[in-house]
Amino acid sequence: MGVRILALLLLASLPAIAQAPQPALPPDINPITLSRLPPVSPEDLDEEGKKLLASRPAVKPGPGPTHVTNYSPRERTLGIPSGVNSPVGPRFFQLAVLIIAREIDQQYEWSAHEPAGLKQGLEPSVIDVVRYNRDVKGLSDKDATLITFGRTLYREHKVSSELWQKMIGHFGRQHTVQLMMIMGDYFRVGFMMNAIDQHLPPERKALLPPLNR
Repeated sequence: MGVRILALLLLASLPAIAQAPQPALPPDINPITLSRLPPVSPEDLDEEGKKLLASRPAVKPGPGPTHVTNYSPRERTLGIPSGVNSPVGPRFFQLAVLIIAREIDQQYEWSAHEPAGLKQGLEPSVIDVVRYNRDVKGLSDKDATLITFGRTLYREHKVSSELWQKMIGHFGRQHTVQLMMIMGDYFRVGFMMNAIDQHLPPERKALLPPLNR
């Protein structure tokens, strides 16, 4: 009888073990969006914004860029695209996103796009150069040029003639502009998510470590 009671007590304790409490969110974080912005409501928008929001397909509120850009419906949303249809190709699309996510320490974007990059053939060794802000020595010249270009443009707000010519030599004018647009798009949304303190969903692992700069 004693063994049977002990077994029942152990079984009863399993749900409590499996459902360990999540760390408490800061008081200004909305539990649905996991950010400082609650889900958008028509009352938050002007008349044009209300019409534009109503014209979009209904999406269940949740964490990520969409709930941020819903507050400015004139802007397009990014979602978490694979980059498959990008003219620069999915591998360089993901690399461009990771470069800017690292520069602005954007955990949400990084944790979404690192797995996507791996699926699109982006090598872990290349990802780690970006993740840990390492020297690009040892990478292919094309990868090294894109990483150096993104870092330099973000940090110094300009690039040299030599670096510009290297980008054009590797990617051509059209793809160079498109790569800048990708980084610009993700900077735009990423810095807004930094401002609203976007948290990760419980099921998503944080993949971007802090850097001492």
